[in-house]
Amino acid sequence: MKAARYHARGDIRIEDVPTPEASPGTVLINVAWCGICGTDLHEYLDGPIFVPPAGFPHPISGEAAPVTLGHEMSGTVAALGEGVTDLSIGEHVVVEPYIIHDDVRVVPGVEYQLSPDMNFIGLAGRGGGLSEKIVVERRWVHSVGDLPLDQAALIEPLSVGHHAFVRSGASAGDVVLIGGGGPIGLLTAAICKAEGLTVVLSEVSAARKAMALRTGVADRVLDPTEVDVPDEVRTFTDGRGADVAFECSGVDVVLDTLLEAVGPGAVIVNVSIWGHKPVVDLEKLVVKEIDLRGTIAYANDHAATIELVRSGRLNLAPFITGRIALDDLVEHGFDQLIHHNEDHVKILVHP
Repeated sequence: MKAARYHARGDIRIEDVPTPEASPGTVLINVAWCGICGTDLHEYLDGPIFVPPAGFPHPISGEAAPVTLGHEMSGTVAALGEGVTDLSIGEHVVVEPYIIHDDVRVVPGVEYQLSPDMNFIGLAGRGGGLSEKIVVERRWVHSVGDLPLDQAALIEPLSVGHHAFVRSGASAGDVVLIGGGGPIGLLTAAICKAEGLTVVLSEVSAARKAMALRTGVADRVLDPTEVDVPDEVRTFTDGRGADVAFECSGVDVVLDTLLEAVGPGAVIVNVSIWGHKPVVDLEKLVVKEIDLRGTIAYANDHAATIELVRSGRLNLAPFITGRIALDDLVEHGFDQLIHHNEDHVKILVHP
């Protein structure tokens, strides 16, 4: 079967690889759609980061580059391994793409996303969604019912936003400021809006500003090249400032703006994977007793995220801005997102 294989920085190849088969406790999935993630772009431009370099296999998967890419996937169940009895052939599913040790429990209350040697399917081995088929442990497979499979491919990045929301401790009625209107920023905004928060987005891209307003995920959109974002936020919060903020850009000045725009005792959640060490004014954090929190991926978020979409409280269809074939991955996928990223939220690949 065909698969997109990451060999090294700037080197992704569409190659023939053996077709996997279900083994005990696993599920064989026919991949319908797989999104191209910002993490994939980081690997292509700056990696290897999560991908184990050639000669340095991952301690759990035992694999190193070249590996099959893709971790934002949806598909249908093609075969069930021995012992798997609670799924049906043809069922619509998504994958929570973790690679963790077998003895780590995946249950509510366990922060398995923080377990030693954690990594991701589609980055550190065990196949990937940018291939025709994949075999996944049963514990990582989530049924999505009648949710369309193209929209289902966005459940994984949406779960990132959901986990960030949970980490923030925000509740209905809070004013939230989101710094950056890229894919994760917009999807985090969608989660916050669905949960009853007032959402303010700070973004300079005209296309992304328009997307936020068109989809209704933001109540206000502020352009920091046109207005003073902290002043604007304080104006419509009666001088208080935002209750919560999410850093979704990986840009120093954006984080600095959030520190200025939130109120005393506020929470800022850093969602970005930074490509450099930021320089920010932490004095603002100190004098306002701001709580700066990190977040990574998700843990026990997929079920709640799927329900938000299936219930109709959140519509993922508008965020799909491109559909391409696997053979066009680099030219019409990666190159588009690198050179024309303002025109896209999520490009989906049909293997």
